[in-house]
Amino acid sequence: MKITRIEPILIRTPLVLDGAVPQASGAPKNDVHTLLVKVETDEGITGWGEAFSNAGWLATRTAVEQIIAPRVIGKDPSQISQIQADLHRGLYNTGRSGAVVFAVSGLDIALWDIAAKRAGLPLYKLLGGSARATLPAYASLLRYGNEKMVVDKIAEARSRGYRLIKLHENKTDIVRAASRACGPNLPLMVDCSCPWTVDESIGIAREWADMKLAWIEEPIYPPDDHSGLARLRTASTTPLAAGENISNFMEFKRLLEIGGVSIAQPSITKIGGVTEMRKVFALGEATGITVVPHSPYFGPGLLASIHVCAAAAREIPIERYYCDFAETPFGEQIIPKNGDFAVPQEPGLGKDPDMRIVERQRVA
Repeated sequence: MKITRIEPILIRTPLVLDGAVPQASGAPKNDVHTLLVKVETDEGITGWGEAFSNAGWLATRTAVEQIIAPRVIGKDPSQISQIQADLHRGLYNTGRSGAVVFAVSGLDIALWDIAAKRAGLPLYKLLGGSARATLPAYASLLRYGNEKMVVDKIAEARSRGYRLIKLHENKTDIVRAASRACGPNLPLMVDCSCPWTVDESIGIAREWADMKLAWIEEPIYPPDDHSGLARLRTASTTPLAAGENISNFMEFKRLLEIGGVSIAQPSITKIGGVTEMRKVFALGEATGITVVPHSPYFGPGLLASIHVCAAAAREIPIERYYCDFAETPFGEQIIPKNGDFAVPQEPGLGKDPDMRIVERQRVA
């Protein structure tokens, strides 16, 4: 079997808004973008991956087309470890993070999709199997900056069966209102999105300590201030989570070695795909650090995260950005039911995208 074609496809999926308009970088957020990576083979098996993109989608798409594809077309897609090693070693001078690593991530997810399809197994069984048919989802609320909107969204998520809630807010009055709305039996996490210095973060952690949050996530800027995270973790009684902005295994190793986090959050579309994500899981197991992946995705990135987590020894909650769509290419498999994700049972990642919807939503 050989890889014959690699195609990046950017799609835009509009949100269904109910009057509560979320924000991103200070502007209204009306849609989400997904950079799919389609890998075709000479045996007719097609794999689907996802590369992190956001505002940098053009750079990542260019990396897929001009840097990754020429090095990989013609290779055997089953040689995943060797392809990964060759790409990382051959491209280290382009940087160990950013668009090139995001592109490698998308390719790797697609190669694992191909491998599982060829084996006739859902990916999690290829990775070791699981007795679990479902995994708990946590409602990862978008940012609203408004106390009432946040409280209303918590009530809605609770009515849909979610048993864990995460905010993307950093104002104390909103976090306290959310904590009251959750009460003692609905765990609350807070993603702060890197607004503060280390000393400011220590002050916030002490101010919020009485709320008994499940974790505080990425309070410090810059996010790669690992020693600052370690200082905060020592000073805080609330668990500290971080890692979504790390794009290579060695940086995760340094973070965990200095005790920078209580919860490690690798992002499969940034870290190098399934291959590198599994290394972070093994590292967490070896160091006693809980791994809960960052997965605010709506396609192969989310599905691959579910499969990797399903194959883990313990139950891991799956992040699900809390928003609705009129339609998505991946349909019901990316929508939790009663607060749980079904672990896909079809060969590969799950059902392939609906190409009619892909073409309707395609941007580039």
